[in-house]
Amino acid sequence: MESDKPMDRLICGDVGFGKTEVAIRAIFKSAMGGKQSALLAPTTVLAQQHYQTLSERYADYPIRVELLSRFKTPKEISKIIEGVKAGSIDVVVGTHRLISGDVLFKDLGLVVVDEEQRFGVKQKEKFKELFRLVDILTLSATPIPRTLYQALTGMRDMSTIETPPPMRHSVETIVCGYDERVIREAIQRELKRQGQIYFLHNRVKTIEEMKERLQMIAPNARIVIGHGQMDKSDLEEVMHAFVNGKADILLSTTIIESGIDIPNANTIIIDRADRFGLADLYQLRGRVGRSHHKAYAYLLLPRDWMGTGEAKKRVSAIKQYAELGAGFKIAMRDLEIRGAGNVLGTAQSGHITSIGFELYCQLLKTAVSQIKGEKVLLSIDCKLDLDFITLHEGAIAEGKSPAYLTADYMKETSWRIEGYRKLADLGSIPEWTSLREEWNDRFGPIPDSVELLLKIHELKILASQREIRLIQTQAGKIILKRNDDYVMVGGKFPRLTTLEALSRVRELKQWIESFEPRLF
Repeated sequence: MESDKPMDRLICGDVGFGKTEVAIRAIFKSAMGGKQSALLAPTTVLAQQHYQTLSERYADYPIRVELLSRFKTPKEISKIIEGVKAGSIDVVVGTHRLISGDVLFKDLGLVVVDEEQRFGVKQKEKFKELFRLVDILTLSATPIPRTLYQALTGMRDMSTIETPPPMRHSVETIVCGYDERVIREAIQRELKRQGQIYFLHNRVKTIEEMKERLQMIAPNARIVIGHGQMDKSDLEEVMHAFVNGKADILLSTTIIESGIDIPNANTIIIDRADRFGLADLYQLRGRVGRSHHKAYAYLLLPRDWMGTGEAKKRVSAIKQYAELGAGFKIAMRDLEIRGAGNVLGTAQSGHITSIGFELYCQLLKTAVSQIKGEKVLLSIDCKLDLDFITLHEGAIAEGKSPAYLTADYMKETSWRIEGYRKLADLGSIPEWTSLREEWNDRFGPIPDSVELLLKIHELKILASQREIRLIQTQAGKIILKRNDDYVMVGGKFPRLTTLEALSRVRELKQWIESFEPRLF
C-alpha cells in the first residue's frame, strides 16, 4: 500500500481463516493515512455483518463507518452520499449501490471487494474503471478461474492464507444417493449433541413438500423455511429464530451461501449437489465447521445418477479436498475443469481449445508489450514432432522418454502451472538460461524429464530465430521445414535408446545451429 504503484492483490484463504481480518487492518491503515475506504459485498446480509464488525473494531478510534444498502431510507442514503463526497465519512460499506454514479469520494485510497467470485466481469472491470489509481484488495475462498489465472500469470498479485484457526477441524464430506435413512441418521446425531442443521433445497416451488418429508423423517425436529422470495421481515424472523436456537433445522435455498456465521450449526445436507458449481459447494460446506465441534457435509445425488462430465468432476473434487485450507486447491481444480476463460473479455471460464495454451500466452504477452510501447520481436511458431519424446507422464510404457514438470520436483500444482506458463513465454536464449538457473536455485538439481522439457524449449527458440517452422524425427531421420518448403530431409544421425533422449536433443540442437540465424 505504500508503494508508488497501485495495489491489485487477491487474498485467497479458507472460510474463517482471517481474510476479513486482513481487510480490517488494511482499511485502518488507509484511514490513518487520511484516505477513505470502500468495502464492497455481494449481499446486503454480508454488508450488514461487515458494518457491525468494522464499527465494533474502530469504536475507540476517530474513524466514521457508514452502511449504504437498500435497508436505508432515501433520506439516510442522501446524507451518507453527502458525507462521502465531503470526506466526513472514512469508511463506507455496501453492495453494488457503491458503484452508482451518484456516489463520489473526496479522497478514496482503498477498495476491498469481498466474495470476489460472486461478482461478474463487467462489475469488476467497472470497479477498476471507477477506482483507477486506487489500491484494490480482493478477498475470496474460491476465486473464479479467470481471476485465479490472472494471479498465476502475474497480471495481479496474490497472497494465500493457509494456517487454520486453533481448534478447527476439517469437515467430513459424505457423497451418496438420496436416502432418507442417511438423512434421519445425520439429523438425529446432530440433535443428540444439541446442534443445528442446514438442509439446502434450492427449489422454492417444492420447498414446502420437502418440509413435510423432513417432518416425517424427524418428527421431533423444529423446522423453519428461508428463501429469497419471502417477505423481508418474515425472512429476518426465520433467521433470528435459527440464530437464537429456537429451530433445529433451517430448510433453505442458497441464501445461506455467504454472510451467515452460526457456530452451533455443524451439519449441512445439500439436496441435488450435482446442480451446484464447485465454488458454490465449497462455500456451502464452509457454513459448518466454524467451531471446535466435528462437522459433517452430506452431498445428496439422485439415486439413479451415474454422473458424467463436469458435474461428476465437481462432486469428486469437493470430496477429495476435504482438509483445512483446501480452498486454493479447489480453485485450482476448478481452473483445470472449466478453463481460464477470456482474460481480455467477459467469459469467467472456458478452455483455449482453438489456439492452444502456448500460442495464447505468446499473443497475450505481445499485446501487453505493444500497449506498454515496448519493442516486440516477431516470433515464428515452431512445431516439434519428435518420435522419441512425449510431453506427458505416462510415456515410459510407450517406449518414449517423457518431458514434463514432475510432482516430485515441483510439489505444488500452482508452481507447475506457473512453470509451464513461463516456458510458453520464453522468447530468447538469455531468458531460457535465466529460467533454468531460477529452477535449479529454487527447486534443486534438475531431473532428466524436466531437463528434457527445457531442452525442447531451447530447440524451439533456436528454430524460431532461424525461421524453421517444423522439426520432425522419424526412425533416425530429421525433417526441417522453413516457409512451407523442406530445407532438409535425411541427414541421418545415430539411432539412440530412450534413455539417451537428452543426447538426441543435443544433436538436434547442433543441426539447428548450423543454419543461418534469422535476423529480426
